[in-house]
Amino acid sequence: MKTMTTQQVQELVESKQAINLIDVRETNEVAAGKIPGALNIPLGLLEFRMSELDKSKEYIMVCRSGGRSGQATNFLENHGYKVTNMDGGMLDWNGETN
Repeated sequence: MKTMTTQQVQELVESKQAINLIDVRETNEVAAGKIPGALNIPLGLLEFRMSELDKSKEYIMVCRSGGRSGQATNFLENHGYKVTNMDGGMLDWNGETN
């Protein structure tokens, strides 16, 4: 499984690069703040919504601590998607949220 630190992801966000973030936390967790531009698909719905994702794009998976996003990363990798897990999750995130 490919991983990135929260600092590496923050640098990508701040450089205004086109990145695809998927936050797999529950909607009530995301309401407290998410990385700007992240798409919320709760882990329990990922199997049903993965058809919304483009296999030609790369995705960075985000959750609270890195555990659920790790599960999501493994799941999507097994279905042919290019995904990276953000280690540490939102607990380690020091960047902007909205």
